[in-house]
Amino acid sequence: MASLSSVLPHAAPSRGLRLLARFGFAAKGTVYLTMGVLAFLAATGMQGGQTADKQQAMQTIQGLPMGRFLLGLVAFGLVGYIVWRFTQALRDTENKGSGAKGLARRLGYAGSGLVYVALAFYAGKAAWQNSAVSSGSGGDAKQSAVATLLAQPFGQWLVAAIGLGIIGAGLYQIWHAYSGDFAKHVNASSLSTQQQQVVFRTGQVGYTAQGIVLAIIGYFFVQAARFSNARQIDDTEGAFDLLNAMGPAVLGIVAVGLVAYGLYMLVQARYPVLHGV
Repeated sequence: MASLSSVLPHAAPSRGLRLLARFGFAAKGTVYLTMGVLAFLAATGMQGGQTADKQQAMQTIQGLPMGRFLLGLVAFGLVGYIVWRFTQALRDTENKGSGAKGLARRLGYAGSGLVYVALAFYAGKAAWQNSAVSSGSGGDAKQSAVATLLAQPFGQWLVAAIGLGIIGAGLYQIWHAYSGDFAKHVNASSLSTQQQQVVFRTGQVGYTAQGIVLAIIGYFFVQAARFSNARQIDDTEGAFDLLNAMGPAVLGIVAVGLVAYGLYMLVQARYPVLHGV
């Protein structure tokens, strides 16, 4: 039987697709960089201890000079990131194959793109209509969806499975950081050897911080399943609040890690390693 990638059109190297991918890395990097800075400010008491999620990071960007224009660029970039992730999944640009492991990795690429659909929509709508980025609605929608799921037969088990899956994704990010798995992308760039080493270490710190935040969000899902209470669900802001409760230094360290992840994404935008296009 022919694989999905074999029946899809394989176009010649696309400058447009490469540009979309680079915009995507830049937009994602900007969001994480902003979120990390806001979390660091919260850890140091410069924001009254108030942490921020991705949508609040968008609000911060919107409040900058030429914020509407910048927000439009971020929205466009996030759409580019979504397109690139689905291209990786459907065309198998990373040569993962059609085996169980390969399909799981390719589904992961698509899932990574789906995560940013709502954020791209909110940012684009706010930039187009010159309105405020809605804050909190994403968390409310997530709680509503989980409440509906919990009401179904075996709903608690399904929510628990989702939580364990998110925890697994977080642990994978940490493994990704220290296995050296992503080093091949850094080493394939046009950076000098010394620069590659700096970028690699930055990526390690960034992937670790992202993994920690994902694992905490997964823990919220497991708690929601355990107590059959959708209000246990929380997002990045809730993860930051939990870290802050452990001590400002803990939140500060993770915040620096998210800043590092944002910088790593910006380097990827500048020196991309894109296979299959």
